[in-house]
Amino acid sequence: MSKLIASVDQRTNIVGQNRLELLIFRLIGEQPFGINVFKVREVLQCPELTEMPGASNCVRGIAHLRGVPITVIDLSEATGGKRIENLKSAFVLVTEYNRTTQGFLVGGVDRIVNINWEQIMPPPKGAGANHYLTAVTKVDNKLVQVIDVEKVFAEISPIDEEVSEDVKKQASEVDLSELTVLVADDSSVARNQVKRALSSVGVNVELVNDGRQALKWLEDKAKEMGGDITAKVPLLISDIEMPEMDGYTLTTAVKAHPDLRKVHIVLHSSLSGVFNEAMVRKVGADQFIAKFHPDELASAVRKWMASD
Repeated sequence: MSKLIASVDQRTNIVGQNRLELLIFRLIGEQPFGINVFKVREVLQCPELTEMPGASNCVRGIAHLRGVPITVIDLSEATGGKRIENLKSAFVLVTEYNRTTQGFLVGGVDRIVNINWEQIMPPPKGAGANHYLTAVTKVDNKLVQVIDVEKVFAEISPIDEEVSEDVKKQASEVDLSELTVLVADDSSVARNQVKRALSSVGVNVELVNDGRQALKWLEDKAKEMGGDITAKVPLLISDIEMPEMDGYTLTTAVKAHPDLRKVHIVLHSSLSGVFNEAMVRKVGADQFIAKFHPDELASAVRKWMASD
């Protein structure tokens, strides 16, 4: 089963083509769920788990993988479902994102599908604010729910979202009050993390849910201003994996637009690896930052918003 995940080199050939590979899995029952393959380092039969006293109920224990301890989270229980009881038939998705490695316990693993981001839709309206979906799509005429694992992990292991006093002081040396940064991210948790961090250093923030919305927002702003928008909106911060239009495709479109091409772009993603740095240069983005470090993000925003 570990061979299900191909090497990074083999997978990167779809990067920048507005496509992704989605790992299809089940929790309890036959409902299919999905996660971007780039977040998954390994898939394996559930190993023996060591209990972790005092941990969240969703944490099933620690797996020792080649001498490295990995926290294993019951993804069904963490998203409000029933606990996965049969560990012998269960699998662990070892994921690497947000600068950490963790395992998610799932009931079963199906396969990997190659799909266009345009086929990935936002969750239906009316789902409420407490759901754990970041997107939905159809595979073989079945609705696949893409889980917002960032929200799951943030609830179990909250991260420090505060910008340090030193960075706040540095930011205060430049008046950014008349400028706006546009943030595009399909995760509500990630959007709000960025907004709280940047608002604390006096930056005006506009939020959109995906790349297509971001491009439209920028184009509308260009029409409103009659051309180059950098006097008011000098910076775009974009996630990479988003429904309808990914961050690489968005960056390419922005840099090709005569009224938008001077906008600085920071790609801010939970995905990590050297392939990101290569794609940053290829599509013309200014910087890549792995989520989520408030000081690093705030310092980058100060740099690029004050650079012109």
